Amino acid sequence: MWNERYAGDDYLFGTEPAAFLTRAAGWLRPGQTALSIADGEGRNSVWLARQGLRVAAFEPAPNAVEKARRLAADRGVAVDFHLADLDGWDWSRVFDVVAGIFIQFAGPAERTRLFTRIDRALVPGGLLLLHGYAPRQVGYGTGGPPAEENMYTLDLLRDAFAGYEVLSAGDYDAEVEEGSGHRGRSALIDFVARKPG
Repeated sequence: MWNERYAGDDYLFGTEPAAFLTRAAGWLRPGQTALSIADGEGRNSVWLARQGLRVAAFEPAPNAVEKARRLAADRGVAVDFHLADLDGWDWSRVFDVVAGIFIQFAGPAERTRLFTRIDRALVPGGLLLLHGYAPRQVGYGTGGPPAEENMYTLDLLRDAFAGYEVLSAGDYDAEVEEGSGHRGRSALIDFVARKPG
């Protein structure tokens, strides 16, 4: 499904990073290592690399990875791109920063496993950047899966990452214009937190 969605020359979600990521820039430092989960066509990983981070990214759709590599080359940065899904990624690798931007394809059971893996992938003191949709997004129909159970709430994220220092958290509506894939009023969740240690 995703490989077909990423077919063609256009970038489904555009080439600019999610606005959430740019708002998190103050917590990022050049030289940090970062992982971008289900990175799509590279807009977020490439932006992280442009901030001086050493970035690895994985994505299961070959069409998306090909375009991500092209975007990195066009922007003059190096990203360590991998063709992998959640089960194919090497979760023993650890990073200073882990970013999950609109990764709500995972239902509740898979999300629990994913969040455990994310915790293991962060070094002590590492930075977690999660951005996605709130349950009311399903009614808006402007992006994301049509499944409320896949959406985030701040309570869900605080519980999943209990013990983390929450640096910023928000539940809000905004107009989003990110390619043809995210367009219009959207119910958004931002979560920036630091792993203990």
